[in-house]
Amino acid sequence: MEAGRQRQGRLWSNLKEVCDLLHIPAACSVNAEELLFQHVQFKTGQRIHTIGQPFDTLYIVNSGFLKTVLIDEFGNEQVLSFPMKGDMLGVDGIHSRHYASEAVALSDCDLILLPFKKLTALGRVHLELENMMYGVMSRELVREQAMIGMLGALSAEARVARFLVSLADRFAQMGYSSKLFNLRMTRHEIGSYLGLTLETVSRTLSAFNEIGLITVDQRTIGIKDAEALKTLRRLPPSRSRSKSPANRKAAADAAAAAATATPTPPIQLVAAV
Repeated sequence: MEAGRQRQGRLWSNLKEVCDLLHIPAACSVNAEELLFQHVQFKTGQRIHTIGQPFDTLYIVNSGFLKTVLIDEFGNEQVLSFPMKGDMLGVDGIHSRHYASEAVALSDCDLILLPFKKLTALGRVHLELENMMYGVMSRELVREQAMIGMLGALSAEARVARFLVSLADRFAQMGYSSKLFNLRMTRHEIGSYLGLTLETVSRTLSAFNEIGLITVDQRTIGIKDAEALKTLRRLPPSRSRSKSPANRKAAADAAAAAATATPTPPIQLVAAV
């Protein structure tokens, strides 16, 4: 965000800039220039908040990539989401006044702080602002519900395919290439998010590369056939895949054609968002 101003050596954004970042209309009854929100930078690997930490702030991602996770008593992580530009963090702390998850920077990040007391005070005076913030929180909930539905109904290959398509769409919304991008998360983190093992994610990405749906160069992903990824349900048998162009195209067509086949019974999983 080019807009923003320096004050006391820190970067701040006004309310209109925050609303633009969240893709919501600015509250007409509020003087946007009088309300400034501070930016804070985090380095790769830094924690933004931890589980059980007292809740006092919501965060908006201005730049960078993060993950939110649950951690069990044995230290095992369950990835809940991969927030990026325009996403809001910390909503899970509103109910109990303690953050229920942990947020970690996957790259250098710039976050905008929204002190919750300040927001609630503004909401009592400016109802349209309160309603818009509820709308943002509802949008996050809808996204999480969509993920739950995907985990319960799709095969492993289809989950990875939808994940790549969703990621490509998000990059496009942010003004980046939807055809070639770097994965900021590891394959293990993708597997945790999708309810799959590291091996399954790696094997599926390799298979997509083999039949020409994507290209893979370590963490760099090239989307070659987005439509086939959107409709894929299961991969064709490995014996039908080949490096030759004709057979690779036939395998890709077979993967896409699976979308019109009779669906298999859904896989029942413990869903995570």
